Amino acid sequence: MNILTKPQLQEKANALLMQVLQWREAHISEKTFLLILAFFIGIFSGFAALLLKFLIHAIASMLTNHFTISGANYLYLLYPVIGILIVSLYVRYVVKDNISHGVTRVLYAISQNKSRLKFHNTYTSVVASSITIGFGGSVGAEGPIVNTGAAIGSNLGSLFRLSPQILMMLVGSGAAAGVAGIFKAPIAGMLFAIEVLMIDLTTVSVMPLLVSSITAATVSYIFTGYSPEFTFDQSEAFITNNIPYVIILGIVCGFTSLYFTKMIGYFEGFLSKIKKRWVKFAIGSAILSGLIFCFPPLYGEGYEAITNLLNGDPATLLDGSVFYSFHNNVWFVLLFMLMIILTKVFATSATNGSGGVGGTFAPSLYVGCMTGFFFAYLVNTLGLFPGMELSCKNFALMGMAGVMSGVMHAPLMGIFLTAEMTGGYQLFLPLLMVSAISYFTIRMFLSYSIYTMRLAKRGELLTHHKDKAVLTLLKMDSVIEKDFIEVHPEMSLREMVQVISESQRNLFPVTDSKGTLLGVVLLNDIRNIMFRPALYDKMYVRKFMCMPPAKIEIGDNMENVMNLFDKTNAWNLPVVENGKYIGFVSKSKIFNSYRRVLRHYSDD
Repeated sequence: MNILTKPQLQEKANALLMQVLQWREAHISEKTFLLILAFFIGIFSGFAALLLKFLIHAIASMLTNHFTISGANYLYLLYPVIGILIVSLYVRYVVKDNISHGVTRVLYAISQNKSRLKFHNTYTSVVASSITIGFGGSVGAEGPIVNTGAAIGSNLGSLFRLSPQILMMLVGSGAAAGVAGIFKAPIAGMLFAIEVLMIDLTTVSVMPLLVSSITAATVSYIFTGYSPEFTFDQSEAFITNNIPYVIILGIVCGFTSLYFTKMIGYFEGFLSKIKKRWVKFAIGSAILSGLIFCFPPLYGEGYEAITNLLNGDPATLLDGSVFYSFHNNVWFVLLFMLMIILTKVFATSATNGSGGVGGTFAPSLYVGCMTGFFFAYLVNTLGLFPGMELSCKNFALMGMAGVMSGVMHAPLMGIFLTAEMTGGYQLFLPLLMVSAISYFTIRMFLSYSIYTMRLAKRGELLTHHKDKAVLTLLKMDSVIEKDFIEVHPEMSLREMVQVISESQRNLFPVTDSKGTLLGVVLLNDIRNIMFRPALYDKMYVRKFMCMPPAKIEIGDNMENVMNLFDKTNAWNLPVVENGKYIGFVSKSKIFNSYRRVLRHYSDD
């Protein structure tokens, strides 16, 4: 019996795969195959979401089910530290790759990496985030499950050798399925891919997004029941007299979103500047455990606190806290809620910055719920609404939609996600109002969401703006031309004429012996002297060369390159790397590449 070696097995597997690919190409159209893959992506992502939720709840229940509600629980000081330590070691020595900021990494893959995600992303985020959150990390599981779903879509598409354009749709389908599966919210999942990941909405893309989202949500419904993610009973109807307060809440949510986004950026930036890994871990985990000890609702995702507020019970926020004895004091409860709103951003940043793995999706929902409830509770306590009281439960729900819309710059997703998670469809009008006002408020101060800000600063963001999107997809390597003959300052006009006779170009870079770009020679500038033999041995390149109007650094993005062309009105600009000559970029080359990418990018 012959035993096949590993290379032989690999060869047979590749041959079998090629047969499958050929059969598929002959019998199944690409659009139909895309829907089939979206269906399987929905199934796999739905099960991944179920597994992640199960692991988080199992770990958290095992660690905290014996905690008392009437006093301090000192293990809050220890659990987050242990969790982040385990995850840090797992990421460093097992994964050996950065898996934090899952949504941002998916955006980067779409914008810069041809929608390709590594295979380990299909499971490593699930493992790392379940430990992080189960041990108390104050982050959400949605970022990791988006990364997981997107990786499932990317790797499944790569297995069948699909083009980057199709891979982009499959990555979006996987991300949408992750959101739909973990929240039981298929519409919100699809809107997440469109508004946050900025997948272009076309007749081709909408169907796989729908198929994967519905499939993932169905998997969740089958195994966890048809009840919404959060229990919400609208016992108080919304009345039009509340509209002025709804408008004010929208503005408050907009500024809360601004605070949330800015402070997370600042604090994560502060931690990232600490180069020593263990110092960063010590500072971040100490801040996190201290905050959780003082404010136990900061432990984990915080969904229990959201449920309690949606049921109109704010006093339970003080359960297990050193301040439990004040749970009947209305003003202290208000102060406690305000402190949670203000410190949640630090707990989230400390979790991710010190080595934990989680997202900012759930924290934005959490802060929004607290903000809406706090606003209504404060108005009622101060007696600012004579004759009746605002419904704190309803305003908590509106706050969830408002802050999520502002933080993510995704008003439609904020509205539908909140409604689908809670069944609060009767509040659709105020949800619309708060989400829209919050979104427009933060847009006056920030052009990008919490996810896109990092990529936008580096010019690596793919957007709905077709011009910017195509420029982002263009790569510098694809437009650099290197068939220019280099000349040197000491060369005579005679030698220059000889070079011109051998060249197909009318532009010549001038470099020194080390390859540093010193200037350029334009054929038009020497046309009047190149036919005067008397000057051949008297004129030298250094006398008739000139400086280029601008230089392009090898790492510049294409949008900046086009801005340089617009400012200088040049048709060719030199490309350098630390001053060393690399080649030239021509405007005509960019236009040709631009047209080719745009045609491919927009193809239905």
